[in-house]
Amino acid sequence: MNKRSQRHRQAKSANGLTNLFNLFLLALYTLASVYLAFLIVTYNFLAFRSVNWIAIGLLFLVFCLGLLLIVTKKAKLFNSVLLLLSSLLVGAGIFFSHSAIDLSKQLNQTASFSQVEMTVIVANDSPLTDISQVTSLLAPANDAANLDKLLANLKAEKSLTPNVDTVDAYQTAYNQIMSDNSKAMALNQAYIPLLEAVDSEFTSKIRTLYGTKIETPTPPKQTVTNGDAFNIYISGIDSYGPISGVSRSDVNIIMTVNRQTKKVLLTTTPRDAYVPIAGGGNGQSDKLTHAGIYGVGSSVQTLENLYGLPIDYYVRLNFTSFVELIDLVGGIEVDNDQEFTSLHGKYHFPMGHVTLNAEQALTFVRERYSLQGGDNDRGKNQMKIVSALINKLASLESIGKYQSLIDGLSGSVQTDMPLSTMMDLANGQLDSGGQYQVTSQAVTGYGSTGQLPSYAMPNAALYMVSLDEASVAQTKQAMLDVLEGRG
Repeated sequence: MNKRSQRHRQAKSANGLTNLFNLFLLALYTLASVYLAFLIVTYNFLAFRSVNWIAIGLLFLVFCLGLLLIVTKKAKLFNSVLLLLSSLLVGAGIFFSHSAIDLSKQLNQTASFSQVEMTVIVANDSPLTDISQVTSLLAPANDAANLDKLLANLKAEKSLTPNVDTVDAYQTAYNQIMSDNSKAMALNQAYIPLLEAVDSEFTSKIRTLYGTKIETPTPPKQTVTNGDAFNIYISGIDSYGPISGVSRSDVNIIMTVNRQTKKVLLTTTPRDAYVPIAGGGNGQSDKLTHAGIYGVGSSVQTLENLYGLPIDYYVRLNFTSFVELIDLVGGIEVDNDQEFTSLHGKYHFPMGHVTLNAEQALTFVRERYSLQGGDNDRGKNQMKIVSALINKLASLESIGKYQSLIDGLSGSVQTDMPLSTMMDLANGQLDSGGQYQVTSQAVTGYGSTGQLPSYAMPNAALYMVSLDEASVAQTKQAMLDVLEGRG
C-alpha cells in the first residue's frame, strides 16, 4: 500500500469518526433543546414579545442546520463547534431555568407552614434551675393552641405534665414571675418584642429552662384573581431567625396590580392602626403589627376585612437577612426624595442618588421617626430598596454569585405566589419595557397613647392609630379603581 492510499484511508477514518462525534453531539443537543423548550413553554419563561417562540425557533434552526451538515458531510469541524457550543448554551439555559424553579419551590415551601418557638422561662434569680423542677406554668388563654403543643412536647420529651395557671396575657405572667421568683411561665418567643416595649431589660431579667419549635401547616388560600388584576400583600418583618418564624409585621403594603392598564398602586396601612385582628386575634381590636404574631394569614385576613377586598397572594420579606444580599452584589443605588439622619447608626442620607451597602440599607429601611411621613415614607423607602436590589440581582454581574444569591433569597423571602404568576408578572414588566405607572397612598388616622386597649398586651399603654373611616373608604375605592381598570 503506497503512502497516498494510506493517507486516504486515514482521512476517511477520521471523517467517519467526526461524523459519529457530530451525530452524538446532535443527539445530545436534541434531547437538551427539547427539554429546554418544554421548560420554556411549561413555566412561561421569556414569554414576552414572542421571545419564547423566537428562542424555540432558534433551537430548531440549529438542529436543522446540524442535521443538514451531517447528511451532506460538509463543514464537519464547523458543525462540531456549532453543536458543542449550542449544547453548552442550552445546558446553561436548563441550569438557570431549574434554579428559578427550585427557588420558587423553596419560597413556596416556607410559606406552607409557620414556626413558633415556645419556651419556659423564669426570673434570673429564680431557685428553679432545671425544667424538671417546674410543676406549674403561668400562661395566657389567648395562646392556647401553642400552649397545648408545648405541654405535649414536655410530656413526650421530658415526661413532665405541669399544671397551667391561666392569666390574661404574657405581660401578666411576666409581672408575676418578676414578683415571685418561684414561678415559671410559658412564653411564645414572638411576644418578646412586645414585652421589650414595656420593659427594655426584659431579656436580661429572664432565663430559659426549656424550648421547643412548633410547626403549624398553613392552609391553602383560595385566590379569586382573574389573571390581569389582583392584590399582593407585602409584609415586612425585621427579626432574626428563619423566615418561617412568626413575627410582628412592621410594614403592611397592599400592591394592587392591573396588567392590562399597566398600573400598580401601593397602599400602606400604618403598623399601629387599631383594627380587629383576624385569626388568632379572635376579632379583637389591636395594633395591626400584632396580627403577625398569629401568622401571616392573620395579617392577610385582617386587611381583607378592613378594606373588604380579597388579597390573592402575599410576599413576606425579612429585611434583616434580605439586605445582606446587597453586599454580595456590590451595593445598590436608590433615589432618596428627602434628606434625613437615621436615629440608629446615625447615617446621613442626602437627597438624590445615594449608594448603600447592606448596613446602610438596613438603617434606611428601618428608619421612620426621622421621615416626614413616618410609616408611610418608611414603606416607600423599603420598596425602593427591594426594587433596586431586584434590578441588581437581574444584572449580568450577579451571575457569578448566583448560588449564594439563591440561598440568600430562599432564607429571607417567602410567598404563596406560584412560579407561573411570578413569571407572568416578570414577562408583563419586560413586555412593557418597565413602563408600569406606580403610585402610592396611605390610609390616615389619629394617634394616641394609652387610650385604647391591646388584646395581646392588655395592661400596656401602647400607641395606637384610630383610622379615619373616610380615609379607609377613599383608600378602598382607589384600589377598586385600579382593579377594575378605572384608576
